[in-house]
Amino acid sequence: MERREVRWERMFPDELEAAFEDCPVVYLPYGLCEPHGPVNTLGLDALRAHGVVCQAARSFGGIVAPPEYWHCHESGGYGTWAHERVGDARPWLTAVPPWIFLKNLCYHIRAVDALGFHVAVLFSGHSGPHRLDVPVVLEILQQHVSVRLYSLMSMGTGESRFKDDRGMGGHAGRGETSLLWAVAPDCVDLSRLPEPNEPGPHFAQGDYVDTSSRRAGEEMVADTAAHISEKARELLTEYEQLKPDHTPLTYGQIERIWEEEIRPKMKNFASMQSGDEAPPENSRWYANWRIPDLG
Repeated sequence: MERREVRWERMFPDELEAAFEDCPVVYLPYGLCEPHGPVNTLGLDALRAHGVVCQAARSFGGIVAPPEYWHCHESGGYGTWAHERVGDARPWLTAVPPWIFLKNLCYHIRAVDALGFHVAVLFSGHSGPHRLDVPVVLEILQQHVSVRLYSLMSMGTGESRFKDDRGMGGHAGRGETSLLWAVAPDCVDLSRLPEPNEPGPHFAQGDYVDTSSRRAGEEMVADTAAHISEKARELLTEYEQLKPDHTPLTYGQIERIWEEEIRPKMKNFASMQSGDEAPPENSRWYANWRIPDLG
């Protein structure tokens, strides 16, 4: 049976209208092009998030927004981590500062709310300190929009589906590699693994990658898609019960919400802390490590 198209950018207007009438849910996938070892393509985070929400949309209903590859990195703890795990290799990052990423979220939500969606599920395959800040931003926005909001970060599931007790292997480890293998098999090449005794850091490669499993990845994708579908179902019910007034926000109103309600909280955001441990001054990661004074 032919798979139903759910990707917004690949749908015709009549297909979008029919999908919206059937299930007014939108999925917003996020990620980053960043080092994920020599065996994985750079877009791992967004590729697997996009693959998971596409599966959720095909089984439950709804429309998948185009993936967003520009995400937080370089500053604060992100930079310190990258100095240790990437070093001075050219990182091929699609990074923006956290305050840009978080403000972009506001405009993404404004856009899907203006279209009339009842539920928006945000799934970021890229995690970090911002995982603590996104819920704060969404809580503020929820007071101004009718669309019901839910966000999910990182793997999306805590069940590894591996038969041993060694876990997922951390960043770019066997968990992430298996997930990418499941949704985009042409983006994983285990023949590129370095020899076991070859010194690292191997472009931020994680652990146990040689035991990655496409089957385990497929099971984890199914777990996360099922969880997302259940949350979408709950939020659709919530929307029907609340029957919120739908008055689309303007750009000017988003700017006001940002300046008056979100920006004053940013000094306490986890992604806006430089931290005490700076990379060495001769590291490529030093220049943007310190969070600038934004006034």
